[in-house]
Amino acid sequence: MTDLVTDYDIAICGAGPAGMALAALLVKRGVAAFRIALIDARTLQQAGNDPRSLALSYGSRQILEDIGCWPIPATAINEIHVSRRGQFGRSMITSGEHNLPALGYVTRYGALVAELGGACERLGIAALRPALVTSLREADDHVALDLEEEAAGSSGVQAGRTITAAIVVQAEGGLFGEQTVKSMLRDYGQTAVIAQVRASRPVAHRAYERFTDEGPLALLPQDDEYALVWCATPRTSEELMALDDAEFLQRLGNAFGSRLGTFTHTSRRVAFPLGLNAGAQGTARIAAIGNAAQTLHPVAGQGLNLGLRDATVLARLLAQGANPFNLAQFHGQREKDRTTTVHLTDAMATLFANSSPLQAVLGASLAAIDLVSPARSVLAELMMYGRR
Repeated sequence: MTDLVTDYDIAICGAGPAGMALAALLVKRGVAAFRIALIDARTLQQAGNDPRSLALSYGSRQILEDIGCWPIPATAINEIHVSRRGQFGRSMITSGEHNLPALGYVTRYGALVAELGGACERLGIAALRPALVTSLREADDHVALDLEEEAAGSSGVQAGRTITAAIVVQAEGGLFGEQTVKSMLRDYGQTAVIAQVRASRPVAHRAYERFTDEGPLALLPQDDEYALVWCATPRTSEELMALDDAEFLQRLGNAFGSRLGTFTHTSRRVAFPLGLNAGAQGTARIAAIGNAAQTLHPVAGQGLNLGLRDATVLARLLAQGANPFNLAQFHGQREKDRTTTVHLTDAMATLFANSSPLQAVLGASLAAIDLVSPARSVLAELMMYGRR
């Protein structure tokens, strides 16, 4: 218990998927909705217009089901085909091996946050948006959050106020303050080129992860298209962004191969640099989850899923009391899963991304994994549920 009567028990900075899932899970676990503040710089309508593609594991579907946010518009992934360009060997992971309806799903950011936002509204959770957290000030018995909010009917005029909370959780976006430091563990020297593409011979519900000398290339089934994440050196990525559509599709076909026939259409492309941020150190009353705690390489699509697992554990603990003791338990309980996922995605992003003779061994290892069912099961379990 705190000595001060705060405005809220828990303030969540960032109303992305992890932040809103945490808020809904807290209410489901018994926390009074009016004691939770959900803060974000964007309105729910603005967030719902975000067209980005997201990969959800089957474990994440179970979390969403728990808070009444499933089904959502999504394309099931029943198979994942993993290969190394220019090397013998590949591995195929299937949902049938695990007696599950799917290994995962591909959805849009906007569809997911719209569903989560609706659930939070139905649960009566206070949403402070659009609002920007400009600073955090932690005391022994509370945290003060300074906000800038758009005053009603003011055409963008900002009004400031301060709220207090027993516990603050930084989710996606917003300011976390000097209390928590994120350490840049690695600059991958890669840039991700993102687009929606179509192929002449698509394979329904099959995702592809293809490793090249410069980084992984992923194709995730989404409706009748594929969400493309093509990781390459900054120089190559600049070349890809400068090509016209026909030239880009030709380069994509050369890099991926002919398993899907030819690529026939691409959307507008966007690009962003890739690095690994992790190791956010919480304080007595402040914690980080999701992208605020770790920003991973997109290989294997684990970032969102790790964040939702963060939210699940934190909700269970804070429902027992919004206090420093339970927050300290969270940091300890999440360490193994976070560390394993960070190391797994980091290794996948770096070990395959070169042209050394080691690639022949790594390519053969994919064939070995395909032949050994327990090895495939361990990999699939990590991808779907994390380290439990």
